[in-house]
Amino acid sequence: MDLRTAFEPEAVTSVVGAGGKKSTLYALAAELNRAVVTATVRIPPFEDRVERLELTETPAGTVPDNERWPLGVVPGRDGNRDRYLGYDTERIDDLAAATEAPILVKADGARTRWLKAPASDEPQVPATSDLVVPVASVRAVGKPIDDEHVHRPERVASLLDRPVGSQIRPTDIVRVLRDERGGLKRIPDSARVVPLLNMVDDDELESVAEAMAVDLLVDERIDRVVLGRMDRGEALAVIA
Repeated sequence: MDLRTAFEPEAVTSVVGAGGKKSTLYALAAELNRAVVTATVRIPPFEDRVERLELTETPAGTVPDNERWPLGVVPGRDGNRDRYLGYDTERIDDLAAATEAPILVKADGARTRWLKAPASDEPQVPATSDLVVPVASVRAVGKPIDDEHVHRPERVASLLDRPVGSQIRPTDIVRVLRDERGGLKRIPDSARVVPLLNMVDDDELESVAEAMAVDLLVDERIDRVVLGRMDRGEALAVIA
């Protein structure tokens, strides 16, 4: 299944969570006719993922005249670090008013871990987001709640009311994604919520992910669940 059909991105898509946010953004951008890739948090360099990257404080003035897609926009570099800064959420709202191109936003960080619960100032989701994609990796199942596999493990452990170091169960990932302190934090009331269970790399993980998707759909906020391998740009199934 193509990603456009799986997620149905239209205006502003914000991707949060852990276990494949950036690969999801880049795969969606490659599949859409026109797309803007940006962030409200720091993001590693992604020049090789877009046709053009523009460093600008005023993206709303840059995007309407663009002719090379997908387009990346960020305000600048993070000092001497090999990362770009992100925009304030209000700047993304301004950008949304200036273009009809789909806008794809990295709205929090996870440092390549597979599961996370956001910090007090996360995620940074623009108010104009009409689609929010909370991501988690099914490969986290069976792994410990620790720094190697979980971003901010103490927050995940607190959310689950379990000690750091406990083994992650499928139900734990479901709970994190459905919790207002986890995957549903700061999501605009009008936004569709489509969780992504990522890294479904074999039949066993697909079976686990399918059961998790059914449990996720108990929450009425959740529109559908996508099972995927975003490193390959693949949506394996949509559970609705």
